[in-house]
Amino acid sequence: MPPSLPRHMRAVTIGEPGGPEVMALTDLPLPEPGPGEVLVRVLAAGLNRPDLMQRQGLYPPPPGASPILGLEIAGEIVATGPGMPGKTAPAIGTRVCALANGGGYAEYCAVPAGQCLPWPDGYDAIRAAALPETFFTVWSNLVMTAHLAAGERVLIHGGSGGIGTAAIQVARALGAVPYATAGSADKCAQCVELGAEAAIDYRHEDFVDRIAALTDKRGVDVILDVIGGPYLERNLRCLAPDGRLVIIALQGGARAQEVGLARIMTRRLTVTGTTLRPRDGAYKARIAQGLRETIWPLLAKRTIAPLIHATFPFAQVVEAHKLMESGVHSGKIVLDMQAG
Repeated sequence: MPPSLPRHMRAVTIGEPGGPEVMALTDLPLPEPGPGEVLVRVLAAGLNRPDLMQRQGLYPPPPGASPILGLEIAGEIVATGPGMPGKTAPAIGTRVCALANGGGYAEYCAVPAGQCLPWPDGYDAIRAAALPETFFTVWSNLVMTAHLAAGERVLIHGGSGGIGTAAIQVARALGAVPYATAGSADKCAQCVELGAEAAIDYRHEDFVDRIAALTDKRGVDVILDVIGGPYLERNLRCLAPDGRLVIIALQGGARAQEVGLARIMTRRLTVTGTTLRPRDGAYKARIAQGLRETIWPLLAKRTIAPLIHATFPFAQVVEAHKLMESGVHSGKIVLDMQAG
């Protein structure tokens, strides 16, 4: 480690699983970057629902991952781990945003070099920190898992959240036709402004009936679902022949009502689920490469952009988690590590 770096850093620790108040800022030793890793001085970190679940004791980090919360960061590289090939070693001082395997709620974070991407042209740390977890998730599920193609229709549940707002824009960029669900008229209007063909207020409308009306009863080709069990049977009713349902979160629960399998068979439906965090570094590097080639130029041109709801100083991480748990936000919540 370079002698100019401090030996300790501030990081969020959890005394025991529970509500936001169990988090506290603590002095910890700097992490050592391992083989193929870089050490990033974190300037901003994005919040994600898996952070809330880990804090509650419901989503333990995979083996070998940092126990510190935080899956996406933006900052600058200050050191590289051993065995980094000379031709691929990123330069010290390079500004990157990165999908972390954990450890993002800290002043320094060690991440695999293949999971780092440069800040898009014109971006600052706050905007760059809103990208990795969201766009890695969207790309891996819409493109690499569901194989969403131009001209296809896609239903995006939770359209006003960080994942949803990115998914709407990525689907449009790929030439697909996105529909979304959201929990209020204002959030639905925001989805349409971002590019949704139509947005459905799930609190007052049946999304199955609305999708049938919007697609002349054909249905959609792909569904990106964050709700899980309670939506399974209704999602199947929304799918067109050869449709694909990708479940990426279980906000509504992991249990489903009894589901008739005949619809899956007769309409040749595919039902799958994914979690990104346990995937290996090679897979995540493939996602990064796809984003660099296709999405990063669009971010630089402002064709698409992350939607940021609020930023909080690092010391106000408890308040940031309370806001995310309230569900009133639209888009991303970001911690500004430079603001205290």
